[in-house]
Parts: sequence; structure tokens; C-alpha cells
Amino acid sequence: MALKTIEPPPILFHGTALRNLQSIENKGLMKGSRHHVHLSVEESTAKKVGSRHGVPVVLKIKAQEMFEANFVFLMSENGIWLTEHVPSQFLIFP
Repeated sequence: MALKTIEPPPILFHGTALRNLQSIENKGLMKGSRHHVHLSVEESTAKKVGSRHGVPVVLKIKAQEMFEANFVFLMSENGIWLTEHVPSQFLIFP
């Protein structure tokens, strides 16, 4: 089943490990070996994901601003938001 573009909420969350922050500040969130960057609606979900990789850090994504700047957002069947890349100017660091 193909995913359709959908307008995101104003803010989404991404959980990562503290050790990744410097790279994310420089390059933004990259999809790496995955098809997309994975984002969540709930901060608690993002924290759980980040804790799998070390000391967790939760980043806020200015999703609505990205959408208005013509970035594409998709939603998976399990409610995970997907996008190709999140440039650092759309991130709110803790």
C-alpha cells in the first residue's frame, strides 16, 4: 500500500542518543540506511526510541513549518510520521 502525503501537526518529536547531537546540529536528521526519518506525535514515544541507542535526547521538529516549505510528510499504518530529511533549522534542541 502506497503512503500518501499528509499535513503534519505543528510539532513532531524524534528520539536519538546524546552522542548523535553534534552530527544532527551540523547535518540535520538524516534517514541513513532507512527509507525515511521516523518521527512521532508523542514525546514519550520519542524518548523510548532514543533510549534504545544510549542516553536519550528528544528533539522537537517544526513540522508545520517544514510542510509549508514544501517538505513531504507521510504517515505509516502504525502512526509513525515519515519524511526524507529534517534540516537543522527546523529542529528545536533541548
